[in-house]
Amino acid sequence: MKQMNHSKCRILVFIIFLFYLHAYAAEAEGIKFSDHYVAEGKNLRLTGTGLLRYWGFKAYTGALYLEEGAPVDEVLSDKAKRIELEYLRAIKGKDFGPATNKSIAKNVDETTYERLRPRIDYHNSLYEDVQPGDRYSLTYIPGRGTELALNGEPRGIIEGADFAEAVFSIWLGPKPINDSFKKQILGL
Repeated sequence: MKQMNHSKCRILVFIIFLFYLHAYAAEAEGIKFSDHYVAEGKNLRLTGTGLLRYWGFKAYTGALYLEEGAPVDEVLSDKAKRIELEYLRAIKGKDFGPATNKSIAKNVDETTYERLRPRIDYHNSLYEDVQPGDRYSLTYIPGRGTELALNGEPRGIIEGADFAEAVFSIWLGPKPINDSFKKQILGL
């Protein structure tokens, strides 16, 4: 009888281990990211994780999720997507706006930037200070918009596929904030 209980215990430990591996499929710098995310009924799959260094400092780790079946070469198209960023350094909320403006301006033409300006300003107004371990996410759902959330708490939604393309271009556009990070989160 004692042998049977020991076997059951081993099986239970193995099942828990498998569940843990499934729930957290990837990590970057010891920070775990789920292998999938479900938003508005859309199943998003993890494409990759990475570490972003900014001026030599480890700034944040991130993960990119794309709608099932969406190829990575169409990452900026009108498909569901999500990026999660976990910060390794404290950053003031007021510092996100100028960085967002600069990065979007590098990836879109001037006319597009001016057309998006009110939505970019609204988006920038949603940022709060972050501490190491805080996690911002951007989740785009076609027809709904792009939701900015801090530690899982929604901060606001910005409408438009054009806004989503512009804001995701910060990391995934032709002139991303960091080429190495872009390749990592695209799984290349």
